[in-house]
Amino acid sequence: MRKNVIVAVATLGEKGLQDSVSHEFGHSKTFTIIEIEEGKIKNVKVIQNPAASISHGRGPLIAKKLAEMKVQMVISGEVGPGASAILKEFGIAQEVASPGQRLENALKEKALLG
Repeated sequence: MRKNVIVAVATLGEKGLQDSVSHEFGHSKTFTIIEIEEGKIKNVKVIQNPAASISHGRGPLIAKKLAEMKVQMVISGEVGPGASAILKEFGIAQEVASPGQRLENALKEKALLG
C-alpha cells in the first residue's frame, strides 16, 4: 500500500467518493482528486475536465494540469497513447479500473485505502 499519494480518478460527475470511474481519461466529465495519507482519505476535490471543450488532444492537456496539481497516480477506464506518454513523462503512475465502478471500490482494489 502506498502511504501518501495524490490520486486523480477520471469520473462521471460531481459525487466525490460516491462517483463512478469514467470509461476514458480524456472524455471524463470530471476528475476527483483524492489525497491519501497512511491509507486514509485526507481530502477530496472534484474539478471539471479542463479540456472538455477541445475536440482533439485532450489527454496531454489534462495530464499537464494534473501534474501541476502534484497528482502522482491516475485511475481511469482507459488512457489514450498521447495522455499516457505525457503522464509517464511527468512520472504519474497509471492504473486501469472498470468503467462504471464506484470510485471508493477502485481505490480499495488498487490497495490505496487501509
